Amino acid sequence: MAPEFETLDAFAALMRTAPGPDTAAQAGATARNGQLTKPPGSLGRLEDLAIWYGAWRGMERPALVAPQIVIFAGNHGVAARGVSAFPPEVTAQMVGNFQAGGAAINQLARTFGARMQVAALELDRPTADFTESEALGAADCVAALRTGWDAVDPTSDLLVVGEMGIGNTTAAAAIAAALYGGGGEAWVGRGTGVDDAGMAVKRDVVDAGLKRHGDVRGLAALSAFGGREMAAMAGAMVRARIEGIPLILDGFICCAAAACLETEVPGALDHAVAGHQSDEAAHGKLLAELGKAPLLQLDLRLGEGSGAALAIGVLQGAVACLSGMATFAEAGVSAG
Repeated sequence: MAPEFETLDAFAALMRTAPGPDTAAQAGATARNGQLTKPPGSLGRLEDLAIWYGAWRGMERPALVAPQIVIFAGNHGVAARGVSAFPPEVTAQMVGNFQAGGAAINQLARTFGARMQVAALELDRPTADFTESEALGAADCVAALRTGWDAVDPTSDLLVVGEMGIGNTTAAAAIAAALYGGGGEAWVGRGTGVDDAGMAVKRDVVDAGLKRHGDVRGLAALSAFGGREMAAMAGAMVRARIEGIPLILDGFICCAAAACLETEVPGALDHAVAGHQSDEAAHGKLLAELGKAPLLQLDLRLGEGSGAALAIGVLQGAVACLSGMATFAEAGVSAG
C-alpha cells in the first residue's frame, strides 16, 4: 500500500526515502545490449534509454505495454492581470474537449496505446494572485499533490503528465526565476501567444511575485507560485518514483513543477527523461538546469502532455530493440 502524507514536510520525507533503480537489472540489460546483432553503440541514445527503462522497471529484458497519461487542469488567480491571450473560461472548455476525445493529446494517446484520464482541480476556485499572497499555500498544495498522487495507476509501466490552465506559463516562469534566478526577463515567454505588451505585463507580474515571496525553493516555490494542476503533476511524479514507474517530462510548465521536486531533493527526477524541448523560450534553459537532454525537438508549445506523449513512441522503440532483437549467439551471426 502506498504511503500517506498530510503535510509538505511529510511529502518531502517520502521523496528522500524513494527507491532507486534496480542495479542488477541495469547490469543485465547492459550485458544483453552488448550482445545484440548490431555494432556497439549503433542505436545511439536508444540503447541508454532502454537500459535506463529496464533498471527502473527491474527487468533486464523489459516490456512497455501499459503507458498512462494524466492531464491535470487548474485555474490561476494571476490570470486576472492579463498575462494570457485567452480568458480563464478556456480551461474548463478544454477539459470538456479532452473528455470528448477532441484534443491533440487524445489522438497521441490513442496512437501510442496509452490510457488517458483528465483531472480538473477546482476550476471554479482559482489559486490566489501570487503578487498578493501565496498562490496555493500549504493546505491547498498538499491537497493538489494528493490528487496527482492518487491519479497514478500502480499497474502502469510508464507515466506522462500534462496540464491545462490559463496563466500557467506565468506561474512556471515565476517558479523558474525563484529557483534559478534571473527574474522575469530570463524566464517569461509568449505562452498562449501574447504580444510584446503582454510579455511586458508577464515580466512585471513575475517580478512582483518574486519581490513578495523572496528566496523560496523546492516545495515552498510550488506553494508560493504554482497552480493546482502543477502541484498535481508533482504529486504524480513522486508517486511514479515510489511505484518504480518511469516518467517522461513534457514542456515548460511540467518541468517547472518537476524543478520544485529536484531542488527539494536532488535526484528526485532520476526516474524521468525529457520528452521534448518546446518552443516556449525558456524551456531549453530549464532543461539544462535539470540536466535533462530532450528526446525530441519539434517546436511544439501546446502543453497537454503532447510532446511527452510523442516521446512514448521513442521509448517503445528503444525497449523493443533491447528486448526483441536477437543476440549474436541466438542469430548465429559472428560477433566480429
